[in-house]
Amino acid sequence: MKKEEVPQDNSNLSSNNMKELCYATDENGNYTTALSTGWEPKTIALENSIQDINERIEAAKAGVKNGTLSPIVYFMEVHKMDWMTLAGYVGMWTWRVKRHGKPSVFKKMNDKMLAKYAEAFEISVAELKNYKGE
Repeated sequence: MKKEEVPQDNSNLSSNNMKELCYATDENGNYTTALSTGWEPKTIALENSIQDINERIEAAKAGVKNGTLSPIVYFMEVHKMDWMTLAGYVGMWTWRVKRHGKPSVFKKMNDKMLAKYAEAFEISVAELKNYKGE
């Protein structure tokens, strides 16, 4: 695309005075860079992703509140992690981290184990232990 054709649609980037670096061709046909505030297809995809993340956070919050999920699942979603990513942060096998997503297992965890999760989520052990989905 030519430098003057780089899209400048309103997006989440433009609301934060941020711009994205794009490659384009100049008047001589040479590659150069140009700044873009966004383009419609990317904005739609980003908004859909954010909506999906927010729905997963709300579902995890409801799961903690009704006792079907541990607070680990909620904070994992808030921090946009999946099981494998969280396992890497806490230095455990993925299957073990998934087990900790069960309220019955979570209640039996000691503070040393909870401290690993609290550090990954940048919260205190007390916040992690006392989160009730509210």
